[in-house]
Amino acid sequence: MKFIDLRSDTVTQPTQEMRQAMAAAVVGDDVYEDDPTVARLQEMAAQMTGFAQALFVPSGTMANQLAIMTHTKRGDEIILGYHSHIAAHEVGAAAILANVSYRVVCNADDTISGRDVDTALRAADIHYPDTGLLCLENALSNGTVVPLEKMKDAYTAAKRHGLPVFLDGARLFNAAEYLKVSPKEITRYCDSAMFCLSKGLCAPVGSLLCGDTAFIKRARKYRKLLGGGMRQAGILAASGLIALEKMTKRLHIDHENAQYLARKLAALPHISLDKDAVHINLVFFKVTQPGFDHHGFPGYLLEKGIKINPADEGTYRLVTHHDISRQDIDYLLDIFQTVLTEESK
Repeated sequence: MKFIDLRSDTVTQPTQEMRQAMAAAVVGDDVYEDDPTVARLQEMAAQMTGFAQALFVPSGTMANQLAIMTHTKRGDEIILGYHSHIAAHEVGAAAILANVSYRVVCNADDTISGRDVDTALRAADIHYPDTGLLCLENALSNGTVVPLEKMKDAYTAAKRHGLPVFLDGARLFNAAEYLKVSPKEITRYCDSAMFCLSKGLCAPVGSLLCGDTAFIKRARKYRKLLGGGMRQAGILAASGLIALEKMTKRLHIDHENAQYLARKLAALPHISLDKDAVHINLVFFKVTQPGFDHHGFPGYLLEKGIKINPADEGTYRLVTHHDISRQDIDYLLDIFQTVLTEESK
């Protein structure tokens, strides 16, 4: 049975071209920095983001944690958004691995302004931890993209206080597509950044951490400490090259499909959805039908060949990606129409 999987853009299958490239990849031991395919991927990632160097790591979470470990010292406090991936979805790793605490900014739109940075920064007081890092996101976990002026505002405030800035850019290329700019125009407002190859770009594994030469040298050692030093990693990096060369250029299709899904879904009864908040490939909505069976809804859809995550505090998320067609979306909408009509009776 073919499943329409809208749980995340991490569920994409590698393309046939990726599979062929992985099978034919020229490899070496990357811990010794001998893998030419990894080296090429890192060089491409650095060039595309405007940094001196990049480091290939197994996951986005590892990239984020390496950045925090590299930028901070034990006992520091980091400034980040309440709903940011680092704060909400990484098992509290920064407290364990980097021994830092969180200074959380909680705004309705999940952005961080220069004023927020000024307010969150710790004064030089014996009772307070040192502020060690500002962590920004773009695109945000809520599917919106932060305007460049707002990023500049936060970055400028951080620099005024001598604070380094890290960008969790897991969907950096989605943000760049929405803003119609080069990724370099986004990463100019940070001192280091990461992006994922396995979110929307179809690579099976991997993220890139980018920064200056000294930063990457330190991060490489921490990668080894965390067990992320891979050997013949060129087999994986080969798919990453195709992800950057080709898959970044088709993200507008996912965005268009998300807009289509949002428009059609919003027209159904008992659906609460903000179409203006659909910037990239993430669609969030609520079902407002009294007595709606939220517990059984994902299971019902699974029987129809559709995979979604359960609601998170009453909100569902649907994610369009390479393996989701307009036909798949129309089928999903038909099922939703049936469910909501039956629930209304």
